Amino acid sequence: MRKYFDNDMKKLKKMLFDMGILAEEIIDISINSLLKKDEKLANRAIKLDEKVDEMEYIIERKCLELIALQQPMAKDLREISAILKIITDIERIGDHGVNIAKVTKRISKEEYIKPLIDIPKMADISKEMIRRSLESFVEKDVQLAKQVAKMDDTVDNIYEEIYVELLNKLTEDKRIMNQVINLLFIGRYIERIADHTTNICEKIIFMVDGKRIHY
Repeated sequence: MRKYFDNDMKKLKKMLFDMGILAEEIIDISINSLLKKDEKLANRAIKLDEKVDEMEYIIERKCLELIALQQPMAKDLREISAILKIITDIERIGDHGVNIAKVTKRISKEEYIKPLIDIPKMADISKEMIRRSLESFVEKDVQLAKQVAKMDDTVDNIYEEIYVELLNKLTEDKRIMNQVINLLFIGRYIERIADHTTNICEKIIFMVDGKRIHY
């Protein structure tokens, strides 16, 4: 029975990893759609999120089946519980990627009021956080999870800089209000992506050490 359980857990972890990579891809495509003003790319990102949602449902069902049929031990149960919570954060990350794509579709016909440098920088850091958090999950690397969680501070600082810069531009020209609001939305979505990745790191730490840490 233990052999079957371990095999099922291995499959579960692989599905979670693939789900996380797909969510990261949605962010990458969405940011590229923003930079290139490409609505087709935006639509592709939106479509991919359906796969993320489907994967969340499958993983959740498999987790519940394991609990009901295999009667896992306390440590195993903690691991399954962590997986159930992590996939919720990954699903939210995919949703925020879709939100970026939807904003892109709203402003893609406009001339941008500023070069888009800081927003892609935020996104790159957030994508790195996702990749490294998934690596931490697979390797059960608590130190890596802690390092990734601390990267959230950098994303927050960049967002604050964007916020101040855009509001200053708005005071100079009220006609740009619509685009300022939409760019702030994008910044906020990326900031939330980093927050959800931090949540994932906290759950990895709990999964491995049984310690609840909040960043």
